[in-house]
Amino acid sequence: IITLSDLECDYINARSCCSKLNKWVIPELIGHTIVTVLMLVSLHWFIFLLNLPVATWNIYRFIMVPSGNMGVFDPTEIHNRGQLKSHMKEAMIKLGFHLLCFFMYLYSMILALIN
Repeated sequence: IITLSDLECDYINARSCCSKLNKWVIPELIGHTIVTVLMLVSLHWFIFLLNLPVATWNIYRFIMVPSGNMGVFDPTEIHNRGQLKSHMKEAMIKLGFHLLCFFMYLYSMILALIN
């Protein structure tokens, strides 16, 4: 969110912004997919179903990158067609999702420790 807002305010150029953001796409994809599979294996159905749409969206977003682009975030297209706003909106939604998951996992851990 901070990198995207820096790009929006012209504190950083598009190429360095996109390179910073693109290096985190694959670790995010792998990490979220692993967490989703672990929830399926451990039979935590609610948390698995909560994580499945986000993991699917990350995979879809990674697969649908056009062949000429630098990655999910492309410096030549980030200012076109409101992509910067949509990336910012996606980042805010993911932040809310991860905060919700953090508190759910924290509650589950405390409940498991008490029992």
